[in-house]
Amino acid sequence: MSTITKFIFIAALLLSIVVPTAAFLIGEKNRGRFKTTLGINCFLFFGTMALAVIMIFTGDGSVALAADTASASASGLAAGMGYLAAALVTGLSCIGGGIAVANAASSALGAISEDGSIFGKSMIFVAMAEGIALYGLIISFMILGKL
Repeated sequence: MSTITKFIFIAALLLSIVVPTAAFLIGEKNRGRFKTTLGINCFLFFGTMALAVIMIFTGDGSVALAADTASASASGLAAGMGYLAAALVTGLSCIGGGIAVANAASSALGAISEDGSIFGKSMIFVAMAEGIALYGLIISFMILGKL
């Protein structure tokens, strides 16, 4: 992507945040307008991001993996999808681990408050929930190792 295209995408992202927020702040502030503003903001922001991803993958047909592109083993699109997969694995496993820890920790605290002798048993479940995020991180390192 050229420098001008990058500048246009950055400006579009900033405008997709600033314009709906300013329109909300100027008018009457109520729940309906807030939901509408948030919806428009998300639609414009993620639409612009999707367009940027499409431009990156189809624009020049290559994503630089290393300084020496001749020794790179994957093509541009495959490398881009590999990086996207590693990011999704890490992000989604951390979200799942966070939800699991929130549920397990609150249940463990409730159980410990009633009977303090089950502290060790309840912490095992919290540690198992944290392991989900670590497994996702390990898988993303494995994916990045193959690129």
